[in-house]
Amino acid sequence: MPIRNALWTVGNSPEALPEARLPSERVLEEMIVAAPRILSDEWMLIGRQERTGMGGIVDLLAIAPDGALVLIELKRDRTPREVVAQAIDYACWVESLGADDIAAIYGRFAPSRDLAADFQARFGQPLDEDTLNDSHQIVIVATHLDDSSERIVGYLNQRDIAINVLCFQIFELGGQQLLSRSWLLDPVQTQVSAATPVTRGPREREPWNGEFYACFGHGESRDWEEGRRYGFICAGGGSWYSNTLNLLNVGDKVWVKAPGFGFVGVGEVIGPREPITEFKVLTDAGEVAAIEALTNASYHREFADDPDQMEYFVPVRWLHTVPLAEAINEIGLFGNQNTVCKPTTPKWRTTVERLKERWGL
Repeated sequence: MPIRNALWTVGNSPEALPEARLPSERVLEEMIVAAPRILSDEWMLIGRQERTGMGGIVDLLAIAPDGALVLIELKRDRTPREVVAQAIDYACWVESLGADDIAAIYGRFAPSRDLAADFQARFGQPLDEDTLNDSHQIVIVATHLDDSSERIVGYLNQRDIAINVLCFQIFELGGQQLLSRSWLLDPVQTQVSAATPVTRGPREREPWNGEFYACFGHGESRDWEEGRRYGFICAGGGSWYSNTLNLLNVGDKVWVKAPGFGFVGVGEVIGPREPITEFKVLTDAGEVAAIEALTNASYHREFADDPDQMEYFVPVRWLHTVPLAEAINEIGLFGNQNTVCKPTTPKWRTTVERLKERWGL
């Protein structure tokens, strides 16, 4: 059914806020550019009103922490078929963009700025040209959603096309307008679809081998030696990082890489994702709350009351681990900035084979 929200005042006599309208969706675009977090806390805008060279103009273009591009298209009173068809047509252009093309787009969007430097500042990690635009997703922004749009987007997602709808509504309160937003689908579902694309174009793909890749960001926020000792992988600082931990189920095998160091372990998942406020680790003194036992890093304790920003943990029974000084970091091994993903490239198969050989597994 179409997305519709209702807002009410809080008090002894609650009242429903009347719904209003923006003068145009152009105003919504201006608001997104002025405050990109209206759209998402996890993306960085890199382009606006960009010509595709095929007679079209992309409304907005963003980049995710893993280098995936996000094509953002405003509905602008078009029919569902028109806006979806247009977005998919533009996605064909997005898929063809190379590192130089993307840098040029950002140069037009933010003159005199450097994409690599701004990416590093925004996400706290370097921009990897090898994985830049390795995948992409489509987001349609609308001020209302109809049944036809929902059916079309749902059908495409069932066939692993990474497309979603973000619906905004406007309400009146005391002469001021309020903005609310709702996703048609869980954004993590779209993120996962983008991170594990089906075979397409010149990129070589193959069936997933059933084993997961995990990224363990060793540093101020988390500590690999504690992950080894107590048996866990973790992520936080934003839902984009932590929600893909939900892909893991008990019994799954996961190969772990510490960015900047290399592959450091492989293990078997033994429990579901838990927040730092509930996760416990086994110490010499018995089970202790992770928030008390883990002392080598912050684990985003400052966000312990924020479900979107807090650190989440998945318990793992390690089959093999190595310290950071012995990490495997050879040319040609797989890498990805998603915390967890299901790789479908030949590089993943050869990476697993090489790690088994190096670790005698």
